[in-house]
Amino acid sequence: MTSRLLIMGPQGAGKGTQAALLAERLQVPAISTGDIFRANIKGETELGKLAQSYTARGELVPDSVTNDMVRSRLAQDDAKSGFILDGYPRNAAQVAALDEILAGLGIELEAALVLTADRDELLARIQKRAEIEGREDDTAEAIARRLDIYDEQTKPLLDAYRSRGLLVEVDGLGAIDEVAERVASALEAK
Repeated sequence: MTSRLLIMGPQGAGKGTQAALLAERLQVPAISTGDIFRANIKGETELGKLAQSYTARGELVPDSVTNDMVRSRLAQDDAKSGFILDGYPRNAAQVAALDEILAGLGIELEAALVLTADRDELLARIQKRAEIEGREDDTAEAIARRLDIYDEQTKPLLDAYRSRGLLVEVDGLGAIDEVAERVASALEAK
């Protein structure tokens, strides 16, 4: 099964959950830029303060910061046998940066998995998660803005990965185990 991949989809589609399950199955790290940013925000680092200034407004952290974090993370030993990138790339500039990062490491991306889901279902999922986790960055306005940004900037990437023969689309709605089985089957078929 593919071991160097990225997982895409709108916020709330279950990327983090499925990335963790798939990472366990493949014995590779799931690398989430969101987790890295939240850890820095909680630790009140300079990067965290900068990231929070963007996420609090429902905006994405600038590419330069994100690209440097991904470059550093993919160079670590545990990612040499494979990885799952969760939440990166989000736009065409980040796709180009990822291509450059991977070329520098002498490896290639094997698949771009996208989880699909209905917008109303996504809004409900994210609001429920915000209540459970107490996430200040998940206000109704911020959620709607991030979904709009996804529509504007990230969805066009699907065509780029489709043209490379890397895109694997999976319905992200349903029980976690059902989605995980759909993901595994789709990647095995690739």
